[in-house]
Amino acid sequence: MKTIGSVDEALAAVGSELGVSEWFDIDQQRIDAFADVTLDHQWIHVDVERARTESPYRATIAHGFLTLSLLPALSKDNYRVENARMGLNYGLNKVRFLSPVKVGSRIRVRSELVDATTPADNTVNLTVRHTVEIDGVDKPAAVADLISRWVF
Repeated sequence: MKTIGSVDEALAAVGSELGVSEWFDIDQQRIDAFADVTLDHQWIHVDVERARTESPYRATIAHGFLTLSLLPALSKDNYRVENARMGLNYGLNKVRFLSPVKVGSRIRVRSELVDATTPADNTVNLTVRHTVEIDGVDKPAAVADLISRWVF
């Protein structure tokens, strides 16, 4: 796990891998709960029997946005920012969903600091590329560049 404690440390860490999270199980209960919260009950996610017979994946799959929403929690295994007065999600750049996450899969997140910019004194924007890996699958589930702003 990488620790970033200042703007200068952030700038020096650009280009480095920050860490890899523990594996995380994606079960049907989590998929269903996400469907309820987002009102996205498309059958490919929530209808187990129909997905088993009609889906090309032969199982339900997690919503892409469920996978994306897990990035902040899973990346806590990879890096942390210390000494900041405030941190917030600033936005996303490129996001791609490359492989479906089938129910019963395990995922983890690999994080790399691809950029750090200083829009103001004592402030740094970190652009972290998160690659969501699926246990036993060569192609990642998703790749997303998440930007967070930290004020020291």
